[in-house]
Amino acid sequence: MNKKRVTYAMKNLLIILGLLAGSGLYQTGYAQVNVTVNIGNQPIWGPTGYDYVNYYYLPDLDMYYNVPQQQWIYFDGGRWITTTVLPARYNSYDLYRLHKVVINDNQPYLHNAVYKKQYASFRGRYDQQPIRDSRDTKYYVINNHPMHNQVAKQGGSNGRQHGKPNGVNGDQTGRNGGRQGQPQPNQRGNDRDHAERPQGRGPR
Repeated sequence: MNKKRVTYAMKNLLIILGLLAGSGLYQTGYAQVNVTVNIGNQPIWGPTGYDYVNYYYLPDLDMYYNVPQQQWIYFDGGRWITTTVLPARYNSYDLYRLHKVVINDNQPYLHNAVYKKQYASFRGRYDQQPIRDSRDTKYYVINNHPMHNQVAKQGGSNGRQHGKPNGVNGDQTGRNGGRQGQPQPNQRGNDRDHAERPQGRGPR
């Protein structure tokens, strides 16, 4: 009789553990589905080949671009600054050509010394195809993509943008999250910083 009770209890325990494990896997899978695609938020000067991007690190500029928030993050005056406007001192650079390193960690700028050293060899490398030049239809959802309007005229729902606009030179300043370690918003309008590099036209 005792053996039957033990066996019955073990079966119930295994069933419960199985249900808990299944629930955990389902929740993990559900979470992954919700964070693995943000093509609609990627700028057309970004590299092709990535369904999800959290940050770009640009070794030539030693600065970051937050794709979901569409904000630049750079170090100036002893602190990290966030802004939707590309700082004027970088306007002479062609974003479509510069190498972009995809980083999906949180707040990578807090470990800038690591990334700067790790990707120093990527400076001056122009070996990535920008999204603008891709004719993969999955990128047509991006508002600024050359094929976006054509798809929209055809009435295809795939041509609609589900993210935020992808301008390089926005007209809003970044927002301060108010938490320690967050970059500070740029309150200087068009970024009147020290011109360490020649100024020119922005990305084409």
